[in-house]
Amino acid sequence: MIAHLTGTVASMAPDCAVIDVGGVGMQVQCTPGTLAGLRQGERARVATSLVVREDSLTLYGFASDDERNTFELLQTASGVGPRLAQAMLAVLTPDALRRAVAAEDLAVLTSVPGIGRKGAQRIVLELAGRLGGPGDGQLAGLGSFAPAAAVAPWREQVRAGLISLGWQAREAEQAISLVEPELLTAANGAEPANGAEPGEPGDLANGGKPGAPGAPGTAGDPAIDVSVALRAALRVLGRP
Repeated sequence: MIAHLTGTVASMAPDCAVIDVGGVGMQVQCTPGTLAGLRQGERARVATSLVVREDSLTLYGFASDDERNTFELLQTASGVGPRLAQAMLAVLTPDALRRAVAAEDLAVLTSVPGIGRKGAQRIVLELAGRLGGPGDGQLAGLGSFAPAAAVAPWREQVRAGLISLGWQAREAEQAISLVEPELLTAANGAEPANGAEPGEPGDLANGGKPGAPGAPGTAGDPAIDVSVALRAALRVLGRP
């Protein structure tokens, strides 16, 4: 995953900019607000999200990590693709989106071109409690948001791994959410749902005991082996 670009702004267009990074011109799709902060010929840092399609690789650029993370989280809602997520951030700031979702303010959400009332209701339903509250942008460096605490590092590593393998952010989040309960159950020492003993091949944890070797969780959370979690997510996504 390409998380950001730092280089010289080589050229600009109404919807994108080309940033020269080590002699390579990287085209980045940007909102008008992001483009307004760039100056041709000057150095800039742009937070980015790479969207992989069968016939294209598209970089979306943002003025901050907070915007980039919100862009990726928006796509976990049904019917929200990268273009619509970018349009939402062109009209509303991340904090404005958090307020609108928290308050179920459909009027604000439908002010975005391409979002009708039913779409706004679906976004509120699926993202409530996940975008966090206004001011939660301090979590931006973690790659996604949580209402009150940092996201477990293993989730971010698995998510980044799935995206690098070609899955979309929405698909990655859904797969992780599906396997997380069993991973945590096994890591806490309970008998896995599949009947395997902790530590056996195919078990969804790294031995079933907090603190066992593997990628650490957040403080107070059991450790979960990232490689095991990644394999479990891939099975859910249909790749052995």
